[in-house]
Amino acid sequence: MFENLTEKLQKAFKQLLGKGALTERDVEEALRQVRLVLLEADVNYKVVKDFVARVKERAAGQDVMRSLTPGQQVIKIVHEELVGLLGGEQAKLAVAQKPPTVIMLAGLHGSGKTTTAGKLAHSLKKQGKNPLLVAADVYRPAAVKQLQTLGEQLGVKVFAMGGNQDGVGVCRAAMSAANSRGHDYVILDVAGRLHIDEEMMDELKRIRAAVPVTEVLLVVDAMAGQDAVNVAKAFNDAVGIDGVVMTKLDSDARGGAALSIKTVTGKPIKLAGTSEKLDGLEPFHADRMASRILGMGDVLSLIEKAEAALSEEQAKVLEKKIRENQFGFDDYLAQLQDMRKMGPLDQVLSMIPGFGQMRQLEGVKIDDRDVSRIEAIIRSMTKQERRDPSIISGSRRRRIADGSGTSIQDVNRVLKQFEEMRKMMRQMAAMEEGGKRSMRISDFGF
Repeated sequence: MFENLTEKLQKAFKQLLGKGALTERDVEEALRQVRLVLLEADVNYKVVKDFVARVKERAAGQDVMRSLTPGQQVIKIVHEELVGLLGGEQAKLAVAQKPPTVIMLAGLHGSGKTTTAGKLAHSLKKQGKNPLLVAADVYRPAAVKQLQTLGEQLGVKVFAMGGNQDGVGVCRAAMSAANSRGHDYVILDVAGRLHIDEEMMDELKRIRAAVPVTEVLLVVDAMAGQDAVNVAKAFNDAVGIDGVVMTKLDSDARGGAALSIKTVTGKPIKLAGTSEKLDGLEPFHADRMASRILGMGDVLSLIEKAEAALSEEQAKVLEKKIRENQFGFDDYLAQLQDMRKMGPLDQVLSMIPGFGQMRQLEGVKIDDRDVSRIEAIIRSMTKQERRDPSIISGSRRRRIADGSGTSIQDVNRVLKQFEEMRKMMRQMAAMEEGGKRSMRISDFGF
């Protein structure tokens, strides 16, 4: 996510961090590089110009220039301005005063609108809600079938109509069904087009007038860059949107759409698509995203993902084993499986403060196939070997390699990684017992 942007911004700030004192020229040179980096990332030109001007004005203050760590102060200002650029405080989904809450999902073909409808229903169902999916994209039969398939997978009701009904008629009938069946959320998957046209906009206006829509969310593809921003502006001007769902954010190496859309449209990003899986839809947090863009990690999101994947009882058992030095390969395997539940490994590890810089320095490439190889190696061990890896001799390593379809070098590598992990866990446990230290910006790799 925003890999290119993060790497280039870190290079732009590297010289600032190496100096004990800064001149105006130092700041200007760093901001010149920041301007180029943002433009290369396909951020709107006016957005970049205003952003750099605000940072420059704040960074020129005497409190920054005379501070003990002026470079870190400048980065702190950039971080705060990035948070503002991304929308500031989290914009939550609106809830109707009287159920059902009606969410209309609009967008062009290929933006991920129908899949997002399914993901949103899945998220609401996990929260104990009873959503109804409405197949109102009647002009594209594949969209109706896709939504019905998603509904079957999720165990969520899908409302669809045959015949020559238009989207307005489908949405009206769906509201009657939702009220009679006690649904507290209605998600309207309305018609899209390959490009913006008056006919589509007119239908969206008529649906909004005919149905008590709580809010309109526009689904845009993050990888479309400024095209996504232009689409959002057009929809907002014609129909009026309340927020944006940005899909494929996990695949966007540049970040231009995310950094421009709030300023250009005045509407916040409310949800972000972070993977192709049905649970790959998350609330958008501007402060957390700004931290990740600057390579500071995203500890809060990491904790939330870990809590969702690991029960409190499992966490207590694991902590006890680590403290008593009883952490074995069975526990290691369980941790790998839990980590996989949290999402793609690269994405999870990018949330760890400073990990981005560490990977670049060591040239480490994290691949899900590597995890599959590790799992195969562990499963080829006996119960005794998993409990006590010190007994794994040369002949045992050959047997494990043959059983897992890997090489002895692969087995040796896994054994070494496991020992290093155990050592790190013991050190972390000792640090925790020694007392918690306060968080500093330097903890994030700066």
